[in-house]
Order: sequence, then C-alpha cells, then structure tokens
Amino acid sequence: MSKSKAGQLKDLLLPRFFKALGDPTRMSILQKLAEHGQACSVNEIGKSCSVGISAVSRHLAVLREAGILTCQRRGKEVYYQVRTGDIMGMLQGFADSMGKCCPLLGAKRRTNK
Repeated sequence: MSKSKAGQLKDLLLPRFFKALGDPTRMSILQKLAEHGQACSVNEIGKSCSVGISAVSRHLAVLREAGILTCQRRGKEVYYQVRTGDIMGMLQGFADSMGKCCPLLGAKRRTNK
C-alpha cells in the first residue's frame, strides 16, 4: 500500500464516527431520525426510545460530536437531524479508498461466493 493511499484511508478511519455507530441504541435513534426525514426534538425522539430522556440526550450528543447529526435550538427545544449527505460522502470516500488501497480484498471476496 502506498503512503498516499494509506494516508487517505487513515483520514477516513474516524474512531469517534464508527464508535458512535457501534451502539444499538444510537443506531436505533439514527434509524428513526433518518426515516422521519426531518429534524425532531429530543422529546419527540425520546417517545420512540426504550431508554429515558437523559440517556437519549447523551446518545444524541455522541452522534452530534461524531458528525452524524446536526442540532438547532428553537426556543427551549433542541432539534436534531441526520447529516445524510455528509455521512454518505464519508462512507463513499471510505469505500473508494478501500478499493484503491486493497483491491485484492474485493477480488477474493467475489471469487469466494
């Protein structure tokens, strides 16, 4: 693997991003927000979760800090929305970098099917 390809891949391997996605509750919150298609308040999100509102707030903060969600304060409420385009771009960049630096992995996987 060349240094430039390794550097590109390293830039895309963001531990905070993947750690945020590794929790089932956060994945459930992300899925519900994505399916809703628009910003939702913490209370709206909390109504569809099996954990308390304080836990929901902590999970939302982790997703926001990882760059997965945006938030906007409207009066006393905070609304969260999925950064769909940014996430898709990052994951596409990750996939493209993997394909460039590790082409044999894809070829081996296809031949094993």
